[in-house]
Amino acid sequence: MPAVSADSAREKRAAARAAAALAEDGMTVGLGTGTTELIPALGERRLAITCVATSPASEELARASGLDVRPFTDIDRLDLAIDGADQVDPAGWLIKGGGGAQTRERIVAAAADRFVVIVSSDKVVERLRPPVPLELHAFGVAATLRALPDAVLRAAPPTPDGGVLADYCGDVGDPVALSAALCATPGVVSHGLFPPSLVSTILVARGDEVTARAVG
Repeated sequence: MPAVSADSAREKRAAARAAAALAEDGMTVGLGTGTTELIPALGERRLAITCVATSPASEELARASGLDVRPFTDIDRLDLAIDGADQVDPAGWLIKGGGGAQTRERIVAAAADRFVVIVSSDKVVERLRPPVPLELHAFGVAATLRALPDAVLRAAPPTPDGGVLADYCGDVGDPVALSAALCATPGVVSHGLFPPSLVSTILVARGDEVTARAVG
């Protein structure tokens, strides 16, 4: 993955602090894989919250930060989910999944009453561009790739749920149409196009200033 500039890292920390301030005692909170700056900020607040994590790395960091992390098996809804994004367009469409956890991130976002996205200013784009991360079934993966000639396998280990990671490298064009086409392709478990209807708020940091943009 590309190196993160000092300015981008500073902005991500500012957005993370703003998002951490949204959590309250008694909440159930989903922690996305793109929340490495958020998790310590949440831990510092010492709130009585219950968390679910979208990746083993996020779970490990959350536990090390003193957060109560539970399996996402018996919890059927979340008060709040917070995650990052690789790209955000003017309509509120996201590309997520650079860390390979888009399937779990989508499940957590959909289960939350409020899904908040935190990004640095460089993640805001006029038009979504490739790649779009994919998770594929291992069974029949060659056939799935044949149906998606613009997809290439990623040099990465299987997901925690046994999926194969790939990237769609064709033109994104209309995200509504591409999302529907990817969802309709047998063998595609999930993709990294997240619609505006899934998003409540996007927190964008520019320098030390954070602006909140309501979406869904």
